[in-house]
Amino acid sequence: MVDTNTAVRAPEASNPHEACKAVVEILARIGDKWTVMVVGALSQGPIRYNEIHRRVEGISQRMLTLTLKGLEQDGLVTRTMYPTIPPRVDYELTELGRSLIVPLKTLAEWARENRPAMLAARETFRTRG
Repeated sequence: MVDTNTAVRAPEASNPHEACKAVVEILARIGDKWTVMVVGALSQGPIRYNEIHRRVEGISQRMLTLTLKGLEQDGLVTRTMYPTIPPRVDYELTELGRSLIVPLKTLAEWARENRPAMLAARETFRTRG
């Protein structure tokens, strides 16, 4: 008898290693501290480069430029240049970028709730020997 109920699955669904690789690839982009902070700065709506720089404490101009270019490359941010003097450039989260806000807020909440336990575990590990 032939099984006619065979479902077609994405490679990630049938191969846990592939699913992990996909997660690692995405986390490499969105998991670094500057990306998280820039997405947070942009979560209120479109803003100019210098305003992002003011909101993201400690980021260098070079790192901000690299972060914004990476986010734009991945379709998470749009860059709109206006033909004014001096030139005006606004950055804004795309729909895909805005879809990151809820997961990042959830992760931030988890981090706030669990940081004390993790710090205590580190201290226990450090003093253990």
